[in-house]
Amino acid sequence: MARKAKSGATSRGRVTEPPNSATVGLEAKLWAAADALRNNMDAAEYKHVVLGLIFLKYISDAFEAKHAELEAQKAQGANPEDPDEYRAASIFWVPKEARWTHLKANAPQASIGTLVDDAMSAIERDNPSLKGVLPKDYGRPGLDKQRLGQLINLVSDIGLGRPADRAKDILGRVYEYFLAQFASAEGKKGGQFYTPSRVVRVLVEMLAPYKGRVYDPCCGSGGMFVSSEKFIEAHSGRVSDIAIYGQESNYTTWRLAKMNLAIRGIDAQIAHGDTFHADKHPDLKADYVLANPPFNDSDWRGELLKDDRRWAHGVPPAGNANFAWVQHFIYHLAPSGLAGFVLANGSMSSNQSGEGEIRKSIIEADLVDCMVALPGQLFYATQIPVCLWFLARSKKNGRFHDRRGATLFIDARKLGTMVDRVHRELTDEDIAKIAGTYHAWRGDKHSGAYTDVPGFCVAATLDDIRKHGHVLTPGRYVGAEAAEENDEPLPARMKRLAATLRQQQAEGAKLDAAIAANLKELGYGE
Repeated sequence: MARKAKSGATSRGRVTEPPNSATVGLEAKLWAAADALRNNMDAAEYKHVVLGLIFLKYISDAFEAKHAELEAQKAQGANPEDPDEYRAASIFWVPKEARWTHLKANAPQASIGTLVDDAMSAIERDNPSLKGVLPKDYGRPGLDKQRLGQLINLVSDIGLGRPADRAKDILGRVYEYFLAQFASAEGKKGGQFYTPSRVVRVLVEMLAPYKGRVYDPCCGSGGMFVSSEKFIEAHSGRVSDIAIYGQESNYTTWRLAKMNLAIRGIDAQIAHGDTFHADKHPDLKADYVLANPPFNDSDWRGELLKDDRRWAHGVPPAGNANFAWVQHFIYHLAPSGLAGFVLANGSMSSNQSGEGEIRKSIIEADLVDCMVALPGQLFYATQIPVCLWFLARSKKNGRFHDRRGATLFIDARKLGTMVDRVHRELTDEDIAKIAGTYHAWRGDKHSGAYTDVPGFCVAATLDDIRKHGHVLTPGRYVGAEAAEENDEPLPARMKRLAATLRQQQAEGAKLDAAIAANLKELGYGE
């Protein structure tokens, strides 16, 4: 992504099927219908109109399902109008003026925008955790109220919050699909809030954050957190075993993150503010750092932080925040913590403005655990090639093999499948190959034995990295792919190659004669 302007302001997307993948279902049909109602509204603006309504429909559906259940239990003393009954079940209380049935009944009215705004305000009033989060500008003159009513009717046709719908995660699928589609529709700007799900999955599958504190200081719309929870659930773990901390400096994106986590019931401490200049988790030591910081950010006001205690490996240049982010991650790692994050490829080799010396210090401190070069065209917002960094506070902590003095390099640039002319995505097999290689190398249980694969992966020593001038580009280390075995006898192969060469020489002579004849006709011949 050609990242955003302010440090921490970039927002990330989450775990979803990319918008151009082959699966076409409810999400795609709903998007097509919703997008048809967009008219001339900018995608960035329309995004909040649609996602706000989807959120409202979800919490109203969940409320109505619980309301019906309590109605059936009135004889046993249940009170359907007691907000505490809902809060005890982790369901938001929805006051009467905010219930979807009320909004749908008034969808054709010119006042529908004001009614939606009032509904959002009422929900925030009665649910403190949502205060300041929900969009409340549906009544503005520039929003076509007829189209808003049509959008409400469209959203009315999908069940989102009832138990059966929640079991199928319909809301999650729709919400995430829409985020991906908006990223594509917005182009460069879309990258400000969306990290392709397959990139998020590589990070999460490699780090495997089963238990402990998970931290993303530039969390965007919360994709790393959602993916972490899904990873734990998929591996039969307990979501309650992790605690989530995040920060996002862009207020609009912070609201998206709060909604994204709220609809899944994920309890997280997500702060709003500039991570560099107002770190809201200053004493946090995380077991896992997962992040996709803004690339090459030149507007992070680093000149104001020359003496910051986080710069243990050197003062990062004011013109590029890459190594400010890296050192911020290191600063917040627990003694046995692991970090995985996305950066532009330049971070692996740049020597500008002292970056090479900072990278050298980090390498010499034996913090770099693994480097992954990714294929191009994975992001919606930029063609800048990117890589994944994995740092380990301690390479000998009892959890995995002793990896002191060693770093794994993975060159995954040849992986991935084009899903259209400009976008590539990593397949499940690609993700399993990358993550499995890392797990085998670091010694995860049941991960099998690790071996170097020429052209793909190699375990290098600190001395190897020194010989390469502390450059971390995987292509420098993995070498060339092993040549395919050829059973053709050498004499026969040479005879065949010689015949091919003579044929090519004859064709070349014909071409030369044709060019000479054409030049002669034009008066330039001898």
